[in-house]
Amino acid sequence: MEGSPIHARLNPHVPVLAVYFDGQRDLMRDYRLRCQSVECLMRILPSKYTQGWSHEVHVLVTLYWLAHGLSYSVVSRAFHVPKNTVCRLVHTGVEKIAALRQEVIRLPTATALNEVGQTFARLANSPVFSRCVGSIDGCHVRFKTPQEGQDYLNRKLFPSIQLQAVCDGKGLFINTFVGYPGSVHDTRVLKNSRLYRAALYPPPGYFIVGDGGYPCSEKTVAIITPYREPLEGRVKSCFNHRHAKARCIIERAFGMLKTWWRMLFFRALEVNHTIVPSVITACAVLYNICLPAGDILEPVEDVGHIGVVPPRPVRGE
Repeated sequence: MEGSPIHARLNPHVPVLAVYFDGQRDLMRDYRLRCQSVECLMRILPSKYTQGWSHEVHVLVTLYWLAHGLSYSVVSRAFHVPKNTVCRLVHTGVEKIAALRQEVIRLPTATALNEVGQTFARLANSPVFSRCVGSIDGCHVRFKTPQEGQDYLNRKLFPSIQLQAVCDGKGLFINTFVGYPGSVHDTRVLKNSRLYRAALYPPPGYFIVGDGGYPCSEKTVAIITPYREPLEGRVKSCFNHRHAKARCIIERAFGMLKTWWRMLFFRALEVNHTIVPSVITACAVLYNICLPAGDILEPVEDVGHIGVVPPRPVRGE
């Protein structure tokens, strides 16, 4: 970093930086990503300097904060970087990663739909689901809200922001919508998302599956939900069983997301509520980058019972 301002000079001997520049060590413990995924992120993110700090430092500080959910003060000491700089690096880093959403979180192409449908048919162990091309659900992300933020209280009485997501049969997110307060019902979130308003997906002749919190519908967005209890007859019971096997892939995806960024998602986010949607979107983007590379951890037992879903609407899908 020759020529950088003295306050922005890098100390490569700082342990969290040395592990990266060593090139031979496992980065999972410090950054929750393997070296290949970090390098991929370095390549696709805009590489302009921020506050005089290098692109590498900018990305590593952001990943370290996301991985551990630490205060800016602790991250400052870990990297030997001023606290105010850490705050700026994290905020701009999260925004940059979230901005990759349209590039990384994409709907399947027309030629890929049949393959997606076959994946769901295998999940459900039934050819009935060969026209299923997605599983939809929402999760609540806990955060510390201002005292006046009663609208953010969900039915479990903790403040949250909702993440609505659709995944394919392999667990990759193909659509996300982040930002509605925890008090808003799943159906309202769906109907205010671009997925619904622009009838983006699925195409005619295909459907997605969702739980009973969503409407069973053919128009606008074709969603198939399970039969309501009590069930009458073996046919409905069998269908619900197959439906649950197809739908559970989105629950598994949320579980892996929460396990991967557990220090961030398993406690209330201590940031301004206006940045929470970008933090959640950034985590979803990183998930899609890392899942194919095998960096994602399997969900821990009972992970789904820990509160997690998103804030301020990030509109554009």
